[in-house]
Amino acid sequence: LQNVRIDPSSISFQMWKDIPVPFYLSVHFFEVLNHKQVLQGAKPVLSQRGPYVYREYRYKTNITFHDNGTVSFLEYRNLFFQPDLSNGTEDEYIVVPNILMLGAAAMMEKLPELLKLFLSGALASLKQKAFMNRTVGEIMWGYEDPLIDVINTVFPDMIPFKGKFGLFADLNNSNSGLFTVNTGMKNISQVHMVDSWNGLKKVSYWQSSQCNMINGTAGEMWPPFMSPTSLEFYSPDACRSMTLVYEQSGEFKGVPTYRFVAPKTLFANGTDYPPNEGFCPCMQSGIQNVSTCRFNAPMFISHPHFYNADPSLVNAVEGLHPSKDQHGLFLDVHPMTGIPMNCSIKLQLNLYIKHVSNIIQTGLIKPVVLPLLWFAESGSIEGPVLTQFYNNLVLLPSVLDYMQYIFLGLSVPLIISAAVLMAMSK
Repeated sequence: LQNVRIDPSSISFQMWKDIPVPFYLSVHFFEVLNHKQVLQGAKPVLSQRGPYVYREYRYKTNITFHDNGTVSFLEYRNLFFQPDLSNGTEDEYIVVPNILMLGAAAMMEKLPELLKLFLSGALASLKQKAFMNRTVGEIMWGYEDPLIDVINTVFPDMIPFKGKFGLFADLNNSNSGLFTVNTGMKNISQVHMVDSWNGLKKVSYWQSSQCNMINGTAGEMWPPFMSPTSLEFYSPDACRSMTLVYEQSGEFKGVPTYRFVAPKTLFANGTDYPPNEGFCPCMQSGIQNVSTCRFNAPMFISHPHFYNADPSLVNAVEGLHPSKDQHGLFLDVHPMTGIPMNCSIKLQLNLYIKHVSNIIQTGLIKPVVLPLLWFAESGSIEGPVLTQFYNNLVLLPSVLDYMQYIFLGLSVPLIISAAVLMAMSK
């Protein structure tokens, strides 16, 4: 118990502070092969590109212990492109939706028609089109666009970036917010459980108190002596807490594990799964509207290739092939310590696009939830780290179990003998 607490003297503390496990971010883009036809109302035809793989380094700063048995920290992520592991380079061009323009068009939909016509002219003067041909590096880390300056001038503080826009610009060399978690010093069953995030006990993105709750851990470790039921963690990227369910027992490199996976209800809509009503307005099951935490842009998250989603989402485009092996997420956790041994967390980012009257740039686009990209964050404990983990946190309990077995082996005959002697004495 002492070795899994968040305490500088514990064996797992250094692993928690500077995660030694090599993490990799693999990004797959969906190129739109028929973007001109899509503007005329055709079904989008997609081609998956990548993966573009990045080595991910994580480390914690501002570690502050509090008298109430909690500790606060900021965790930073640094990403470095790995050409040898990638299928392509960051200099490759890909045709993708113009997220800024199409997002702005969706937000203009309820404006007066004359004003929309004027804004469409403004977009034309800025040479904005519904689709753009950009490099992987630009889409990932940012590109300059005059529309950004216009939005920041007309609608101050509406978007959280200046100068450049990139889907992963806020991920590199940045933190995911100030987490305050339990150390387990007072109650080991609460170790790693989130006490607050950015000073909040709950978020305000959603429509119900249940959906706004910050539950579980920060997604790195869990309390020891896990039961084969479920686990929870709070994801700042998804702006919500997530629950994974037990699937099966197994082992990783000789270490026993419980595998946890996403239930089909994770991104179900409120009709199919009433507890998710607070995440609405909803569309089909299998996608979650995250516009309220993504500056009101019509963004949705899902499993890659709409795995576990309503078939109509897959059928609305061409080029998707959902499968559990390739697109299902999982966590393999050592149940005695609550430490993940092997994991692959996968999410897909989607943009809802459609024709908006008097916004000429949207053409005749039929309403569709269009996949932009999907990514996987993967890592596993191997090499010297696995040896140290095994010797300190797996082998030791095994020795204790063996000693208990020996003790019981000696005790049982003695108890039987004592019982026999007592019976004979009677």
